[in-house]
Amino acid sequence: MALIPFLTLIFLFSFYCVIAQQNDLFPTTTKSGNLQTYIVHVRKPEGRVFAQTEDLKSWHESFLPAITTASSDEQPRMLYSYQEVISGFAARLTQEGVRAMKEMDGFVAAHPERVFRRKTTHTPNFLGLHQQTGIWNESNFGKGVIIGVLDGGIEPNHPSFSGAGIPPPPAKWKGRCDFNASDCNNKLIGARAFNLAAQALKGDQPEAPNDIDGHGTHTASTAAGAFVQNADVLGNAKGTAVGIAPYAHLAIYKVCFGEPCPEADILAALEAAVQDGVDVISISLGEDSVPFFKDSTAIGSFAAIQKGIFVSCAAGNSGPFNGTLSNEAPWILTVGASTIDRHIVATAKLGNGEEFDGESLFQPKDFPSTLLPLVYAGVNGKADSALCAEGSLKGLSVKGKVVLCERGGGIGRIAKGEEVKNAGGAAMILVNEETDGFSTSADVHVLPATHVSHAAGLKIKAYINSTATPTATILFKGTVIGDSSTPAVASFSSRGPSLASPGILKPDIIGPGVSILAAWPFPVDNTTNSKVNFNIISGTSMSCPHLSGIAALLKSSHPYWSPAAIKSAIMTSADLLNLEGKPIPDETLQPADVLATGAGHINPSKANDPGLVYDIQPDDYIPYLCGLGYKDDEVSILVHRPIKCSKVSSIPEGELNYPSFSVTLGPSQTFTRTVTNVGEAYSSYAVKVTAPEEVYVSINPKTLYFSKVNQKLSYSVTFSRIGSRGKAGEFTQGFLTWVSTKHVVRSPISVKLQ
Repeated sequence: MALIPFLTLIFLFSFYCVIAQQNDLFPTTTKSGNLQTYIVHVRKPEGRVFAQTEDLKSWHESFLPAITTASSDEQPRMLYSYQEVISGFAARLTQEGVRAMKEMDGFVAAHPERVFRRKTTHTPNFLGLHQQTGIWNESNFGKGVIIGVLDGGIEPNHPSFSGAGIPPPPAKWKGRCDFNASDCNNKLIGARAFNLAAQALKGDQPEAPNDIDGHGTHTASTAAGAFVQNADVLGNAKGTAVGIAPYAHLAIYKVCFGEPCPEADILAALEAAVQDGVDVISISLGEDSVPFFKDSTAIGSFAAIQKGIFVSCAAGNSGPFNGTLSNEAPWILTVGASTIDRHIVATAKLGNGEEFDGESLFQPKDFPSTLLPLVYAGVNGKADSALCAEGSLKGLSVKGKVVLCERGGGIGRIAKGEEVKNAGGAAMILVNEETDGFSTSADVHVLPATHVSHAAGLKIKAYINSTATPTATILFKGTVIGDSSTPAVASFSSRGPSLASPGILKPDIIGPGVSILAAWPFPVDNTTNSKVNFNIISGTSMSCPHLSGIAALLKSSHPYWSPAAIKSAIMTSADLLNLEGKPIPDETLQPADVLATGAGHINPSKANDPGLVYDIQPDDYIPYLCGLGYKDDEVSILVHRPIKCSKVSSIPEGELNYPSFSVTLGPSQTFTRTVTNVGEAYSSYAVKVTAPEEVYVSINPKTLYFSKVNQKLSYSVTFSRIGSRGKAGEFTQGFLTWVSTKHVVRSPISVKLQ
């Protein structure tokens, strides 16, 4: 029976497969001495309407001090004049120039630009998407929906972006294609590059939206790639490749030129996407947590949701540690990464007969099963050698041997294999650090290799120490589907709590992000002659476009749902159990907590019929933002109009009508939620509570009775501390669930004890 694999990916502006290989830091200063790119926020002048874009730009230029006027042989100081996503501009300024602007009427704030980083055949089938039934059929495969992808560009001639069978884009589309006219079609309807800040940062950068490193092609095809038969990577994961919303349109906005993805370029792309008329924006980029009024993704995304555009972002690749999230704003869907049930298996076989399954995308057919000498790279006691750092194996006897390397140290997994190969090693066993537990990835290694768990690594080291002549080999077993322990949370997936807003539980959801097969612009190695290229990579950059595609399906199926309603449907219908019916595990194989999973694992079919939704209109966030203690100008930056919090009824974070609860509990707290009936007209829901340990949860009323579609009803929930065993700072969790004869509407609860 043919397997139907699926494309999917994520991009927190670092591929997980290369996250440790590309960790050089780019400074925000430019090559022009003390000039930096600043994001500048200004108030719009009262009573003045700008008839032309150039009029707005001229007004913005009036803020530039004279010392920043460009001469004929310099780059322009004004990079972007924004209309939609912020009231302000991006310009190259000195610190003295910024200080001069602060004295000008209308100036609000300025900050140096931040640089963001990038953080499949089987996944649609794994997610329960089938061609003849369910949400694919009900949503018409996302037909008519436009997904805007902010990433590293695209390879337009890949068959995943064929326009065959796709209708023209809707009349609202206003974008453009900067490729040759023949390269764009009814699938790939737009492609642009935004490189002014990248040029200021690194010098000349390409102006075309071509993908130079593969990441953008991969994420775009995951979200909305067309059906492509006979897809594989080096003979593995064979099947029909297709994106999550295969009939949706794609609009590409290139903002990454290699690793740096400058903030000013991202804002410019967000502005273009909003103006062009996209329905969903997919952003696999991120940076460290900052207050929302300093977070350009949060600011630009707020402008998007004001226009009814759904925004999906990667949670980050800094797990498994708590408090490591990116893209935390409550109007953004924050997506963590999970495993799928497909593995490309490579088994380490030891001389004592023990075998340990690992993974490798490179599966050489001619590697002998004969046992070879096995050596630990750190046998000399040097940390660099244990990590197989560049040049660290010189002088060690590794020629013709299987070499055991430690993961970590900021060195890429593939780079470790290159060091082993350069030193004459025959093969590599790569073992996890303790923090990565059982999370492994399939990589295109340069030599026979396998990536095994930390537990396996301890046993292999013990075997090496137990004998004077340790031996090993690697058995390559190819693609194996059906791991019932999946989905599991990937070790790299960033965890909550949110630092910017602890009262909002993040991430919101997890989705496939490990070893995801999707389109690629060039061969993954020099031996591949195929013109149709795919690759398997990992990261929250891969899980984000999965959810972007699912949002497109829901937008097609429910065109009048707001972004918040779509997010609620995704969250309250999520799965808590893996394929064998046990709680979703983390990298330790123990049950994952809600700081790792959010609401749980995406279930597209259930999301299409959630029963109830927690809706939020854009203005509903204003009392929440004032409640965070933000100043008037700071809230105004976010909502794009003047706000006086003294005239707003501020609310605590927990009072926002969010589909989850995150409570810091000392004294009892009561919050109100309002649900909208999007199921059957006549229906009733009874509440079921799984209370967090040491917490009493009271709901009023305990039953909700609906008599029509779109009817809204409210309930209150009170959280009270009842135990004393928990220590201050500990987290405990539970769930609040509304149950009808047809629907289960579940909200996760995270409680931090005081």
